[in-house]
Amino acid sequence: MKKQKSGSSRFYRVCYAIFAKLVGLLFRIKVVNPENEPDEGGFLVCSNHIAASDAVIMCYAFRKHQVRLMAKKELFKIPLLSSLIKMLGAFPVDRSGNDVGAIKRAVEMLKEKKCVGIFPQGHRYPEVDPRTTDTKNGAALICVRAEADVFPIYIWTKDRKPRVFKRTYVVMGERIPFEELGYDASGTGEYKKLTDKVFSRICDLGESFEPPKKKGKKK
Repeated sequence: MKKQKSGSSRFYRVCYAIFAKLVGLLFRIKVVNPENEPDEGGFLVCSNHIAASDAVIMCYAFRKHQVRLMAKKELFKIPLLSSLIKMLGAFPVDRSGNDVGAIKRAVEMLKEKKCVGIFPQGHRYPEVDPRTTDTKNGAALICVRAEADVFPIYIWTKDRKPRVFKRTYVVMGERIPFEELGYDASGTGEYKKLTDKVFSRICDLGESFEPPKKKGKKK
């Protein structure tokens, strides 16, 4: 297993070394195209969202970087859990409206060449085609303010149902340079356009992926 890079906290690296194997076995995670993970940080990881476990699965998939996740503020009110997720690098976001503080913190991290993870859908949508779901523009806002690249991934499970001990694939796309997103500061509805472009890339990854077929039993 590759070591986490210098952008990761020491506590995170220790936790990763201890728990990564357990997480991988629990969700039977297979990372597709792991060679696509960039060497240099400072990018925004965007993924589809089907289960609460997606956050852990996302972090597991990245071997070179610590992905700092925006987590709903309610989790930070739970004793012990609050301290743990803070040490792991997560930070709270108020999903009821525009959380300026959370957005500012995410932008600062990206400018410091750290990696931030976010789910453009904003909520979990199990058993639903992600193309039919709503998205929020928070990821686009952060991306524009930090002028950050985007790294799309797709979390794939059979029938889009999250299951423990069932195979989970994390399909890694390719890093999208900020310039290629085509943001026009003078245009209208640019955040929505950027969100749609990024989320379409995410959906493309899932739609083009075909899990390996099980080998038949030998006669």
